[in-house]
Amino acid sequence: MKTHQEQQYLDLLALLLKTGSERVDRTGVGTKAIFGHHMRFDLAEGFPVFTTKKVYWKIAFKEMLWMLSGGHNIKELVEQNVHIWSDWPYKKFIDAQPAGSADKSLSMKEFEQRILADDAFAQKWGDLGPVYGKQWRRWKTDDGREIDQVAQVIDLLKNNPSSRRILFDGWNVAELEQMALPPCHKHYQFYVDPNTNKLSGGMVQRSCDSYLGLAFNIANLAFLTTILAEQTGYDVGEIVWFGMDVHLYLNHIDQAKLQLTREPRPFPRLVIKRKPASLFEYKIDDFELDGYDPHPAIPAPVAV
Repeated sequence: MKTHQEQQYLDLLALLLKTGSERVDRTGVGTKAIFGHHMRFDLAEGFPVFTTKKVYWKIAFKEMLWMLSGGHNIKELVEQNVHIWSDWPYKKFIDAQPAGSADKSLSMKEFEQRILADDAFAQKWGDLGPVYGKQWRRWKTDDGREIDQVAQVIDLLKNNPSSRRILFDGWNVAELEQMALPPCHKHYQFYVDPNTNKLSGGMVQRSCDSYLGLAFNIANLAFLTTILAEQTGYDVGEIVWFGMDVHLYLNHIDQAKLQLTREPRPFPRLVIKRKPASLFEYKIDDFELDGYDPHPAIPAPVAV
């Protein structure tokens, strides 16, 4: 019997629990970590949204579409009921308020409401700096130009598919200090197999939150590869994920152990209901996951 592709992820959680070295990290929470790991998924065998706990795939896809738009303000996400980037600007805002001020005790919900209601407040406090999408779509050069790396990828896939330069990167050393969080999934590269007409996508992740973040990262790599294939005339091949500092936060250990007691279920199928004129015109309503039947969600706190 063929091993379920999700077993790779469960094996990674088990490896981290068994052999991960405890390390002090930036957040102060602490992790069990290993260095260097990879997984690969054949998209012909199903769309890799993990099933051993529910993955909120619409949130993941909304985040990827926001990045592809070049977005870097949480207002565009909060408007879509996506809150996964709000912790960083909220913490920055609270830390900037003087002791005893009313704003010092502002709740996250109240902060997000102000982001939605006040454009000036959103511009000042909701901006994440030149994160992901800004680098992907508008990488700034010394002479004042802006480079659209994703548009270059599309052009190469259409006109020079054997190129070894079909890639984009978010690790802009000159602008890291301006970012709310430097890119974790930092490098994407694509490969066309001339024998099968299939497009495969790979991603290098310098820092990987294996319990909370990785399920989103895998789903989004598959999502991006799929819509790129549709826009450029290819079938889907594989996705390959390379993790460097791969870690499990110490306050996610019980959740990981629970997840390991569950058996994977069949992967769903991604249904694309509309093909727009360009990669940058997709909407979340253009997508469905057919046959997604996961185990229940297992909540865990975000380390900020």
